[in-house]
Amino acid sequence: MTKQAENKQKEGLFKSVMLAYFVLILHVFLMVGLGLLVIFFRGIIQYMLWIFLAGSAAIIGSGYYFYKRMKAEGKTVKQMLETPLLSGRPVEVSLLGGLASFRVGPPTRNPELGMEGYQSVHQIEDPETIRIREITELAKLLENNLITREEYNKAKKQILK
Repeated sequence: MTKQAENKQKEGLFKSVMLAYFVLILHVFLMVGLGLLVIFFRGIIQYMLWIFLAGSAAIIGSGYYFYKRMKAEGKTVKQMLETPLLSGRPVEVSLLGGLASFRVGPPTRNPELGMEGYQSVHQIEDPETIRIREITELAKLLENNLITREEYNKAKKQILK
């Protein structure tokens, strides 16, 4: 991928995140507006039609904007929603320290206590540590009579090379 394409992709990602923040800010304004309606106008029932129309206009407007952008880029909906930068990674946008937030992407699962073999952080291991772990696994296989002494010695030589 060229440097220009990489910069364009990063710029698109930045714009998407900023748009998500803008949507969250609009939600906060909507909640404040509804609160003001309740306080000052004694309820939202009288204004329900106007609220419905404004909400519908906002949804239709955002759908039109998405459609217009999709056609300008010549992509399908699936292609618009996929990006290599976000594949397999969740993105969370939060406002006011998590008061309003949303997450896009696969769900993340925190490790439970006692979960064996869970590695949340991938680190580069020291080659000596890898050899020790492999030899330990070989010794367990030999103890459980899953491999013969000859197979053990042969595999051990390969690991120690």
